[in-house]
Amino acid sequence: MDKSYLRSLIFRHLDGIVISPVISALAERGVLHFILEKKQVNIADITTEFSVNEGYLNVALRTLASQNMLEYTLDSTLNSVTVGVNKYSERAFTNFDIYTDLAHFLAQDEILNSQEITDDFCKKWLRLFNKYESYLLSSNEAEFKDKPLHFQIAKHIEGVLLGPLIVRLGMSGLFHKYFMEASFSAEEFHKNPHYFHQVLERLTQLNWFVRQGSNFRFTEDGLFFARRATAYGVTVSYLPMFSQLNDLLFGSPNKLRELSDGEDERHVNREMNVWGSGGAHSTYFKVVDEFIITIFNRPIEEQPKGILDMGCGNGALLNHLYEVIERHTLRGKHLDEHPLFLVGADYNQAALKVTRANLIKNDVWAKVIWGDIGDPNRLANDLKKDYAIDLSDLLNIRTFLDHNRIWEDVNQVKANHTAQSTGAFAFRGRRLPNQEVEENLRLHLQKWTPYVEKFGLLLIELHTLSPSITAANLGKTAATAYDATHGFSDQYILEVDVFLKLCRDAGLVSDTSLSKQFPPNHLATVSINLFKK
Repeated sequence: MDKSYLRSLIFRHLDGIVISPVISALAERGVLHFILEKKQVNIADITTEFSVNEGYLNVALRTLASQNMLEYTLDSTLNSVTVGVNKYSERAFTNFDIYTDLAHFLAQDEILNSQEITDDFCKKWLRLFNKYESYLLSSNEAEFKDKPLHFQIAKHIEGVLLGPLIVRLGMSGLFHKYFMEASFSAEEFHKNPHYFHQVLERLTQLNWFVRQGSNFRFTEDGLFFARRATAYGVTVSYLPMFSQLNDLLFGSPNKLRELSDGEDERHVNREMNVWGSGGAHSTYFKVVDEFIITIFNRPIEEQPKGILDMGCGNGALLNHLYEVIERHTLRGKHLDEHPLFLVGADYNQAALKVTRANLIKNDVWAKVIWGDIGDPNRLANDLKKDYAIDLSDLLNIRTFLDHNRIWEDVNQVKANHTAQSTGAFAFRGRRLPNQEVEENLRLHLQKWTPYVEKFGLLLIELHTLSPSITAANLGKTAATAYDATHGFSDQYILEVDVFLKLCRDAGLVSDTSLSKQFPPNHLATVSINLFKK
């Protein structure tokens, strides 16, 4: 088993899940044909020609460039984007009918709105597999160099088929049940054994299982994917948004955001998203544990009075960090004399309710308070007024939150500021100049600077890569999936170096002894830093 190769397939699978709706939506309206005819064209001209929402068009075209299907040139000074064809463009876009099939499969109710492996799900899955069986079974590692585009398309097809299936099997616990048995049959765990047996046979063709009579047993390859099911969760959770991509691009950019009171989000399956992110982020949380142990092993007088988890979600991180401190630190031995002041803050009232219940269940004493990441002054005032605690006396923690802040227009960009990010950013369909996105982040971080002078801001953040770097490293990064899921949902991820520079400009410096990047090279898309004023 080549783990490096199998890991590259996961990245390519995620690429396929997000790129299929993009190619389908742009091809059906003639945008891709227009680009092929023009050879090189400014995004403003495409916007005018097709009455498209320019912000989301920019996101879409950048993802195609990240998949090496277009050239993408950003002139930040002129706030101009130009796209042009490359040697793969025509061959990639003439396969739009494949991507249309994939996008239509992903947009069906049975794929979107159910986590069950029903007869209908199996039939649709099998129909698509059988149609593209020649791609799926002919594409292998040897083709990676000889026929890179064919290999890429084949893995996109594979990803669209496997992503929703893997997530269903992972969330339901079926992978675990299969592993517990020496071998298993479709009848043992499924109400729909006839069609699901056929699905298992197809997975056997992909070397996930081996047949033992009418039973199946994991191969090492299959077990590799099963154990990494959560890696697909976040991307698949955004399928409701991708199913509406035509509206985002050519219709009302607000449609997915216009919710009635109490209505659930329509752009993402939040339960699936939390499940996927929980598993995918476990590596980063282990590093946070290391940092927390370091901080709370310092002399007591040098330690923060407690922790504020901004964007506490369900309270799981706060509960976990309390256990880490209690069991593994100097502070944990002195909690009676120096108790931890724990605060969970969130913008979402439902999240606060769940956090309270979970902390009570785990006998963790904490304050739970409404808070807006964009308004630390109000949060500081509320903490002082209601709980007599200074925000600056706490270690502030945020995990993958700052890029998801609510957008605020920038009144003025510093005169000498030239944007460094290559990202594509939108707010409700409007294209945001990169200078404004960078200045917005600087101003956002600057609001927190007074409150992190003593004990700092421990921050896990997600990042983008330039399209040229991503295109040169297909199968080595999930950057395309990150850019698509976050770009179409109005989130703002910047490159690591750009992010760190803006932190410095806001008055925040990273403690080099408490700083890590994943992976630890030029493909880094996640960073963990303890920032101080």
